[in-house]
Amino acid sequence: MIKAKAEASSLAEENLGLVHMCANRFRGRGIEYEELYSAGCIGLLKAAKAFDTERGVRFSTYAVPVILGEIKRLFRDGGTVKVSRGLKELSLRLSKLRESFISEKGREPTVSELADLSAADPADVVEALAVAMPPVSLTANYDDREGSDIDIPVPAPDTEITDRLSLYQALSRLDPNDRRLLFLRYFKNMTQSDIAAALGMTQVQVSRREKKLLSAIREQMI
Repeated sequence: MIKAKAEASSLAEENLGLVHMCANRFRGRGIEYEELYSAGCIGLLKAAKAFDTERGVRFSTYAVPVILGEIKRLFRDGGTVKVSRGLKELSLRLSKLRESFISEKGREPTVSELADLSAADPADVVEALAVAMPPVSLTANYDDREGSDIDIPVPAPDTEITDRLSLYQALSRLDPNDRRLLFLRYFKNMTQSDIAAALGMTQVQVSRREKKLLSAIREQMI
């Protein structure tokens, strides 16, 4: 049971990009993005707990409709994510532990590290973080898209959606520093020299790292 919960929380942590992608499709519809993201995280965790590799489909294909279902439920319930008192208390405790960890280590803690520090189950940590911390969107610079069609065709998504899901999964698995390098390069359109100065690297190091990351992402998306 403990192993199953750990595997579910790890699977959810690796696929948070799916939540960003789904939540972004509902921007500008009357509910704050943080609420959309929180509902989506709950859906992601449910999908991770119920996913069976013997289904013969990729996790992203299985998880997307579950995530969308939780977000749509948010609209039906009037834009409120129902959170238990215990989860609220855990989220507040995790926020303090996270701030202390960042101050001491200079980086974001992993879910496993927060679980150890709080003596909480990793699955509960994932859910608590979803309601306690504002998301960092990988597509924050994209303009909102108009249109009423909010359904993704599942289980047979078209090529564009499949590629996007694969890209989000690949990005979500990267080290935070590597993800920031690609964000600055391709979302902020910064030069390799500017990125080197921002990350404390040389231009040559940035160039080599960028090529290695792009190659790794391509392999994952094949």
